[in-house]
This record gives sequence, C-alpha cells and structure tokens, in this order.
Amino acid sequence: MGPNKFIHLTFAVGILLAAFLLFKTGDWVWSYFAKPNELLLQGVGLGMAVVAGVVAYRNERVYAVVVDVTRELEKVAWPTRKETYYATIVVIVTVFISTVILSTFDAIWSFMAGKILK
Repeated sequence: MGPNKFIHLTFAVGILLAAFLLFKTGDWVWSYFAKPNELLLQGVGLGMAVVAGVVAYRNERVYAVVVDVTRELEKVAWPTRKETYYATIVVIVTVFISTVILSTFDAIWSFMAGKILK
C-alpha cells in the first residue's frame, strides 16, 4: 500500500461503517412494511457505501482533509505504558479524595437538615 496505507484504511473503514449504517437504516424502515430481505438490504447498503466511498476518495477536498488528519495523527506523541499507568493511578486517587470530600459534605448537610426539620 505504501505511504498512503492509513489514508486507504480510513476510506475502507468509512465504507464499512456507512454500509453497516445503511443496512440498519434500511432494515428499520423496511420492517414497518414487511419482513425485510436481509441479503438484498446488505447488498444495497454495501453498494451505496462503496459508491459513496469512491466518490469521496476521488473528491480532492475530502481526500485533502483525510491526508491532513493522518499527517497530524503521525505527529502525536502517544504516552508510554508507564506514563499511562501513573496517570491512571493519579485519576483513581483524585476520584477517591473527591468522593471522601463530597461524602463528608453530604453527611454534614444531611445531619444539619435533619436537625433543622425536626
């Protein structure tokens, strides 16, 4: 595939997603009138998705956007496993501390409201 493999992969995934959505939409609409023919719906959905994908692939503006997005994603510095582990620990500890603080305020508020309302 060469250097454009992620671009081609993006269009292929888009075609599959569009085919799935078209199939589900056709199944939903057709089910109101009769029992749908799934093979026909899948074929029509896939055909429409392939046509839309090829049209999008040949459209210069759409292709340029996909190229720009893939080039920007190549620049992303993804975190290492160790960084992800420590960031997860920080989030868990922060949530725990927030839970303790909010639970304390809630208990105090409930106690005060109970005393006032009695």
